[in-house]
Amino acid sequence: MHKGGLVVFAVCATVAVGNAYSMDLSLKDAVDMIVTESQDLKKAQANVKKAEASLDVVNANRWFNIEGSVSYMNLLDIKNPTKSYKINLSPEIAGLVASVTGEVVSSYEVPDNIAIAGLTITQPIYTFGKIGNAVKSVKSAIKMAEASKEATLREVRYSAADLYWTAKMTDEIVDISRQDLEAARSARKSLTSAGRANRSNLVKIESDIATKEINLSNAEFNRDTAHRMLKILSGIDVDEELNLIDEFPNEFADLNAGTLTTTPQWEALNEQIQMYERNAKSQRAGALPTLAATASYNYIAFDEDFNNMFNRNNTQSAYWGLALQVPIFSGGVNMANATVEAMNAEAARQDLDKAKKLTTEEYTRAIDQYNHLRGNLETLKNARDLAAKAYKFSSERFAAGQTSAIELSEVSAGLYQLDMALLNAKYNILMSAESVKKLGE
Repeated sequence: MHKGGLVVFAVCATVAVGNAYSMDLSLKDAVDMIVTESQDLKKAQANVKKAEASLDVVNANRWFNIEGSVSYMNLLDIKNPTKSYKINLSPEIAGLVASVTGEVVSSYEVPDNIAIAGLTITQPIYTFGKIGNAVKSVKSAIKMAEASKEATLREVRYSAADLYWTAKMTDEIVDISRQDLEAARSARKSLTSAGRANRSNLVKIESDIATKEINLSNAEFNRDTAHRMLKILSGIDVDEELNLIDEFPNEFADLNAGTLTTTPQWEALNEQIQMYERNAKSQRAGALPTLAATASYNYIAFDEDFNNMFNRNNTQSAYWGLALQVPIFSGGVNMANATVEAMNAEAARQDLDKAKKLTTEEYTRAIDQYNHLRGNLETLKNARDLAAKAYKFSSERFAAGQTSAIELSEVSAGLYQLDMALLNAKYNILMSAESVKKLGE
C-alpha cells in the first residue's frame, strides 16, 4: 500500500509539473499574436505602401524636368574624307578680304570638328487636368488600400476569435465526453458490485462504454487539431502545451448594435469608383494642350583641328519662354482609355450596391441570431439542468436495480446532447457578436 501511494504521488507530481509549464493564452493575446503573424495583413500593409509610392511617381510630373545632351560631329568631304572641307575663294572675294584684313586669302577651310553641349529645363504650368486628376486618382487608391487593410484586419481578428473559441470548445467537448464516459463506467461498477449482473444490462453498458470511449478519442483528436492550428497561426511552437484561460460566459449582455452606415469594404469600393472616374478625366485631358515654361543653354565648339577646338572663343546660346504643346493626332487612344476607366467605375458602382445589400443582410442576421440565441439560453440551461437531475435519478434507480440500462443510456444521451447544445449555443452567441463587431464597428 505504501509503494502504491508513492506511485500515485509520482504520477500526480508529473501531471502537475507538466501543467505548470503549459502556456496560458487569453483571447486578447491570441488575437494580437495572430494579427502580428498574419500574412494577409502584411500584404495589405504592403499595398498601402505601394499606393503611397505611386503618389510620389505622379507628383513628380508636377516638377521641372532637366534634360542634358552632348554630341560630337566630324564633317566629311565626300571627295577627300581624310581632309577637312575647303572652299576656294574667287579672285574678287579674295581681293575684298585682302582689302579689309590686309591678308591674302585664296581659300577657306570649313571647321569639320563640332562639339555641342546643351541643357534644357521644362516646367509644366497648366496641364488642363492631366496631372491633377491623376494625383486625385492615386489619393483615392491610397484610401482604398487603407480601407482594404482595415477590412483585412477585422477579418483576421474575427478569424482569430473563431480559432480561439473553437479550440476552447474542443476543450469543453473533451471534458463533457470524459464525464460521460466516467458516468458509464460508474454505472457498470454499480451493476457489477451488486452481485451477479443482468446480462442484457451488462451488454448494453459495455456497448455504451465502447461508444463513449470512441467519442472521447475523437474529441481529443479534434482538440489537438484545433490547438495545433491555433499555435501555428499564432506563431507558437507546436510542441507547446496551451492553457486557454478565457471561459465561455454564462451571461451575455445586450448587444446594443446601431444601424449599419458604413464598412471598410464599402469605403474601399467607393474610393475605387472615385479612382476610376478620376482616371477617366485624366485620360480625356490627354487630348488637351499643355502649357509649360522652358529654358535652354547650348555651348558649341568647332575647329579644323580637334586638338585646338576648345582653345578659342566658341559659340554660346540661351533662351527662355513659354511652350504650348498641342497633341494633334493619337488615334483616339485617350478617349478609348477614358471609356475603359468609366466602365471600370460603373462595375465598381454595381459591386458597391451589391455589397451594401449583402453586408446589411449579414449584419442584421448576426444581430438577430445573437438576440435569438441569447433569448433561448436560459431555457436551454434549465433543460440541461433538468436532464442532469433526470440522469442522477435514473443512475440511482439503476444502482438499486429499479430500471434498465436502456433507460439509463437514453437519459445519458439526452444529457450529453443538451451539454453539447448549450456549448454550441454559447459559441454561436460569441461568434455572432464577433460578426457584428467585424461589420459594424
